[in-house]
Amino acid sequence: MPMPWAASSAVVMSWLRRLKTEGRDAIELVLLPGLAAVLPWPLCFRLFRRLARWRWLYRQACECAVVEARARGLADDAAHWHWMRRLVTLVDHADYYLSRTRSRQGGERWLARHASEEGVWPSPERAAILCTFHWGGGMWGLHSATRAGLRPHALVAPLNQAAFRGRAVLGWYARARTGEVARVLEQGALDVSRSLRPVIRALRSGEQIVAAVDVPADLAAASEPVTVLGRAARVPRGLLRLAVDQQAPVAVYLTGLDVQTGRRWVRVEQLGVHDDVSALMGEVFRRLDAALAQEPAAWHFWSESARFFSRGDEPAP
Repeated sequence: MPMPWAASSAVVMSWLRRLKTEGRDAIELVLLPGLAAVLPWPLCFRLFRRLARWRWLYRQACECAVVEARARGLADDAAHWHWMRRLVTLVDHADYYLSRTRSRQGGERWLARHASEEGVWPSPERAAILCTFHWGGGMWGLHSATRAGLRPHALVAPLNQAAFRGRAVLGWYARARTGEVARVLEQGALDVSRSLRPVIRALRSGEQIVAAVDVPADLAAASEPVTVLGRAARVPRGLLRLAVDQQAPVAVYLTGLDVQTGRRWVRVEQLGVHDDVSALMGEVFRRLDAALAQEPAAWHFWSESARFFSRGDEPAP
């Protein structure tokens, strides 16, 4: 039978661990990225470049990214990888505060001042599927799409409440960020974890869909092999199969970051209507491959890469 003092000590230690976790989340998800809401962006970005030198900042995620990338023949320069991962992560979180503290018109003004846009978005008059990846920072791509007149539904995964147990700050941030996506797009998000029927209804109604498509396929009903970084990977095929079935045009967009100046760029490429799912998926994921070749450390999904790449990471045939 445990002594009362031992039980009390365990409770105190548990609360101290909780306090440490919540404090780190508050610093990494609120206090530091939140500076973007009150500082001029050029000044804020110069500060972020310095903060990205702090080795403890986003330490676990950065170390995981380096380990996974090295396992695939990358990250020879570990110091650059750590710095780049911290900087991109910090900026990506800051984008929530930059966006949330601005109206739609204010967001458009920020985009015009601090970003360059390349390419043409699909017409808002017809259904379309807008694909992107967990690379760089996607918030200003959404602002760019709405400035072009698009009002797409974002596809989101339901938040796993168990993942936020004991992490109130992280849970608040995840809910707030999902809500901000819906606010920017002026459309409710679609949960397709159980069925793609909401997507079918939206496309048949002439609406657009936006989704980050570089997700692991282990929970999907059907997947497709693709080649990324010269390696075989598997990704869900359901959304792009609907693009073919519904004859909806597809576009790919990326939102990148100039790490010297803090300026963003939004690059849109229309792929048109396809009749073959495999060919379409190859076209889409060639864009991810090019982005990773440009700056692999900017990919936010290195922590999920073991699920993304095929077992054994065998080279693509």
